[in-house]
Amino acid sequence: MAERGWSELDNGDLIARAEDEGYDILVTTDQNMRYQQNLAGRRLAAVVLLSTAWPYVRLRTAEIRAAINEVRPGEFREVPIPR
Repeated sequence: MAERGWSELDNGDLIARAEDEGYDILVTTDQNMRYQQNLAGRRLAAVVLLSTAWPYVRLRTAEIRAAINEVRPGEFREVPIPR
C-alpha cells in the first residue's frame, strides 16, 4: 500500500509521522488539536496560530519565531494573531 501524503493524515498520524521524520515543532492553525491530542511524553512541540488569514499572520512573524524558540517538547504554544 502506498504511503499517504501529509495532507491526508489525521492529527495523531500527522504527529507520529512528523516525529518519525525528525521534526521538532509542528506549526498549525488547527485550534482544536490541543484538545484532541496529548503531546505529553512526545519529542514534538506544537505552535498553534490563532488565525488562518495570511495578511495578518505574515505581520506576526516575530511572535511566531519567539513561540518556536520558546516551546518545548510535549507542549502546545498559541500565538494570537490580532486583526
